[in-house]
Amino acid sequence: MYGIHNAFNLFLLRKTVVMEQTFGLHFFLRKSRKKNNDESMIFIRITVDGVSREVSTKRKCMPQKWGASYGRLLGKTEEAKSINAYLDTYQQKIFEAKRKLLERDTELTAENIKAVMLGVDIYHQKHMLMDVFAQHNLQVKELVGKEFALATYIRFETTIQHTKKFLFWKYKIHDIDIRKINYELIAEFEFWFKSVRNTNHNTAMKYLGNFRKIINRCLKNGWLPKDPFIGFKMAKKEVERHPLNENELQKIIEKSFAVPRLDLVKDIFLFSCYTGLAYIDVKRLNDSDIVVGSDNCEWLITKRQKTNTSARIPLLPVAKDILNKYATFSKNNNGKVLLPALTNQKMNAYLKEIADNCGIQKRLTFHIARHTFATTITLSNGVPIETVSKMLGHKDIRTTQLYAKIIDKKIGDDMKWVRQKYSGSD
Repeated sequence: MYGIHNAFNLFLLRKTVVMEQTFGLHFFLRKSRKKNNDESMIFIRITVDGVSREVSTKRKCMPQKWGASYGRLLGKTEEAKSINAYLDTYQQKIFEAKRKLLERDTELTAENIKAVMLGVDIYHQKHMLMDVFAQHNLQVKELVGKEFALATYIRFETTIQHTKKFLFWKYKIHDIDIRKINYELIAEFEFWFKSVRNTNHNTAMKYLGNFRKIINRCLKNGWLPKDPFIGFKMAKKEVERHPLNENELQKIIEKSFAVPRLDLVKDIFLFSCYTGLAYIDVKRLNDSDIVVGSDNCEWLITKRQKTNTSARIPLLPVAKDILNKYATFSKNNNGKVLLPALTNQKMNAYLKEIADNCGIQKRLTFHIARHTFATTITLSNGVPIETVSKMLGHKDIRTTQLYAKIIDKKIGDDMKWVRQKYSGSD
């Protein structure tokens, strides 16, 4: 009877090994170190992907009673039946430990199976959120200039500070066990951004997107049994941007300001309108970014800090005049800085004042300059969207399409021939 039962177990074991090619079990004897002790301890060797760990079964037998090829005691004595039944049960416990690891999406290793067999709670090892977050940010910082832009690191640092403030506001704690992060916490985090921080929907989603990257790291490491973001809607709302039209742009160009700070902000804003550069790229512009192109005209060729992609822009006369106006400033800084840009916050505050003085009803921010370049300066003048995408330094033309809301004048011009066709005139 035992022979048939043991043969069936061996068949199952061999079938498992053949199917997976990564998992194996083997019972064997290990001689005692005591010379006067003839009994040997029965061990089991667990092997996963060629890496083995050994566990004592706490059972012994005489070597001559052991069937090495079967991994069980020989014979039909009560001792053999008892120990073999125990080893069968022990083997099933190992299969059960393996099943639990797979079910909980925990890494299947010989070490983890051994740990479960020894009663070590590998599922409940603490991983604190702030430790994981800080380690992630440190790695991003080390890769700034290689894989990440400085702005990316700053964004994650801002997110971790927001997370700390939220945890204290909601739970009066400074850190939290990763396993306690659930859907409710994510939803409360969103509420905190929109109520306490008074951020708009898209900004809240931006920060939660950064937070989600930390959660994904925890999931990949097997520290979280379930993604707390499942069911949480992360879609951003489409924001209607209103670039300046030609008339509004001309109003700003022609407006004179007696206050130097407004005149400065006006110039730098217009420079962005005619180059499409984002604020941070204008601020870090230096003389090495101005080159003579194959057309013998001056080009602005620089790397965007946000995406580390190249932006290649022919220098239009308005932009060139602004650079010439601040040539002395650039010379005093050895060409390392071309324009004396203020902080983005101050620029936006003064742009509101400029809009009021020019009678422009639109909400004017520095980023509107980039949209103005994409629409009024380029697309409305027949520049193909592929060319605009290259000048803006976009990786994907779909990003350019978000900027490029074609204004009515361009649509009207494009439809003229269609209108003529269906006007009924010959």
